[in-house]
Amino acid sequence: MNLLLDTHILIWALNEDPRLSETAREMILDAGNVIYYSTVSVWEISIKHALHPENVAFSGRELASYCQKAGFLSLEIRDKHVFALETVTRPENAPKHSDPFDRMLIAQAKAENMSFLTHDALIPYYEEKCIIPV
Repeated sequence: MNLLLDTHILIWALNEDPRLSETAREMILDAGNVIYYSTVSVWEISIKHALHPENVAFSGRELASYCQKAGFLSLEIRDKHVFALETVTRPENAPKHSDPFDRMLIAQAKAENMSFLTHDALIPYYEEKCIIPV
């Protein structure tokens, strides 16, 4: 299975953070799965590091380097990912979620027929088949 990791799952996996669920850990370590990180996550961390280096201790460049050393594959942003954004919707009664990085990650996973691992409780409201809450 091709797995795209949400930014926080990615960081937790790289840091062996105890907040990473056992299910997520098993999926990431499963040799039958191919693990991807997105340019979107690198972009997100680059912005957060530039704005609040005291809260985000590493740069986007460092995140990409850590991912490559871990054997994760890069998923760059393509036009079809941007076009897929138009198909990512939420029910009107769903709690508000305005994180554009998450929407783009969902669109990438959807367009590439990947599974998207996340711990964000608001993301499953998108009701996309690609989302795997862990």
